[in-house]
Amino acid sequence: MRLTDHQLVALFTELLGADRVLAFASLNSHLHDRIVQSLTPDSLPPACVIYPQTIDELSKVIALAYVQRLRVLPCGNATKLDWGGLVSRADVVVSTSRINQIVEHCVGDLTVKVQAGVNYQDLQAVLGKEGQFWAIDPPYGADATIGGILATGSAGSLRHRYNSVRDMCLGVEFVRSDGEVVKAGGRVVKNVAGYDLMKLLTGSYGTLGIVSSITFRLYPLPEFTQIVVATGAAEAIAQLQQKISTSVLTPTACDVLSASVIAKLDLGEGIGLAVQFSSLKISVLEQGDRLAVIAKELNLKVQIIEAVTDFWRSLENLLWQNELRHASSSTNHPVVCKLGILPSATVSIMQQCQQIFTQQSYLLQIHAGSGLGVLRIENGTSPQIAEQLAQVKRIAEAQSGFLSLLEAPQELKFNHQVLGNVWGYTGNARDLMVKIQQQFDPRGLLSPERLI
Repeated sequence: MRLTDHQLVALFTELLGADRVLAFASLNSHLHDRIVQSLTPDSLPPACVIYPQTIDELSKVIALAYVQRLRVLPCGNATKLDWGGLVSRADVVVSTSRINQIVEHCVGDLTVKVQAGVNYQDLQAVLGKEGQFWAIDPPYGADATIGGILATGSAGSLRHRYNSVRDMCLGVEFVRSDGEVVKAGGRVVKNVAGYDLMKLLTGSYGTLGIVSSITFRLYPLPEFTQIVVATGAAEAIAQLQQKISTSVLTPTACDVLSASVIAKLDLGEGIGLAVQFSSLKISVLEQGDRLAVIAKELNLKVQIIEAVTDFWRSLENLLWQNELRHASSSTNHPVVCKLGILPSATVSIMQQCQQIFTQQSYLLQIHAGSGLGVLRIENGTSPQIAEQLAQVKRIAEAQSGFLSLLEAPQELKFNHQVLGNVWGYTGNARDLMVKIQQQFDPRGLLSPERLI
């Protein structure tokens, strides 16, 4: 029989102390909302949120949960806790936000080892003092933890040049569902130690284990950065995208933006292509000029943006609206999806989405190199949005792609007759994924049913 909430709070308070355990009823509204939105509507709320401050404490918490057969919902700062599928039940929430030390920064080796709770912006500030940076630009960067970024595999536009989160991960330490601490990989780029568990844990949403520390590769800060934005007819943007992919140009980011995004950023009319170059100043200017010439030959409008940070911040605020998310009530939740298609179909799906969402506001960004993107729907009823997303899902799957719900009202995720399983993987490796999850977590205690 499950212990009562009072008994669970007392149990973990005895283990860690009162300052490490926060009863669910006393949570701030934002964290309360994120947790509720991550659970199925028929789920009882968890008893408490537990904040271990060391990896040893984290191990003891998970070991105790294992003995008591408690279902655990892991998180960092909970910025993306409600992404993906709904968890069927969580007895306790375990946050790694206080396990937040930068363990080792090897400047000469271009590597850094950090604990899972380290804040993304804080890490970049420390690395910047040594002329280095972690080449990831995830959503909710102001609050996101490194562990949360790894768990959700959220890389951002810089993936075009630097690849994904899993490609930068050199070593990982995590706590298994039974409380045992496991290590894999190392701290150098050329490393072959042990199984490649880093790639397995990236994007696992806390279902295989709770990451406690990670080692990443770094890159030198570029001397100069510039963005070239081309806007105009869809056919011309498609041609420009193709020309870039077959040219000697080396952009660090290359994003196709819907006409609605371009309009809200006050960059003109039509679909847009935002291309960022980062390198030596002379190289950046030359590549920007060359791209501008090609774009103008296609009758596209060209704008040069040197306020790079402001551009990306404006785009992030538009797509993710972090301030609104913090202020949102339980009755007001956006619909944000992750989209994946063949890069060659990017402009085509932009046009089709424009036809699908004629009666409401939507925003769409697709990384031209990978075909991954973000779709945000501003308004509409749940049945209407469900039908529209089903159309987008069919289009994406016809292009060997996918559509996954990240953020959405509970009823839209829970009532998925129209959409089907839009947050889990349904491909031919599904059975293998289920078997792996059962091997790592045989009792199904970590984020139960989030990916299944």
